[in-house]
Amino acid sequence: MEDKFKLFLESIDENNRVFVEELNDFLIESNCKCDIKSAKSGYLVSYILKDNKRTLASFVIRKSGVKIRIYPENINKYQSFLNTLPSKMKKDVKKASVCKRLINPDDCNPRCAKGYSFILDDETYQKCRYMAFMPTLNKENNPYIKQFLEQELTCRV
Repeated sequence: MEDKFKLFLESIDENNRVFVEELNDFLIESNCKCDIKSAKSGYLVSYILKDNKRTLASFVIRKSGVKIRIYPENINKYQSFLNTLPSKMKKDVKKASVCKRLINPDDCNPRCAKGYSFILDDETYQKCRYMAFMPTLNKENNPYIKQFLEQELTCRV
């Protein structure tokens, strides 16, 4: 596992490598198991909560850069945090795909987990769980990504 993580780290641009290492350590210390799989565009690195076996976050490699997909099951407990996000992160959340299952359960695969309903900048959104919270790693976003995960972990206790 450690060898795979090192290979994954080598695929991360130098500007984000230290952040990815620090986030990895933080999530492991927060009772998450790191699961690494090879994917078409690199590695898929997921962090699974040991207590309920649910995925908290996954690093995803895209042509546009490295992203992290966050699965905030408790978003309603701290949704005001979303208002503190940088404008580019907010814009990406707002333009993410709508959750078809939340709008009409018959429009999507019945095995698909429903997305998230939340308020951002005084507007209600219903977004797909796989697209809603998937910020790109960069100098501006990284501190907010960590805070986001801290908020979710605090609410899960």
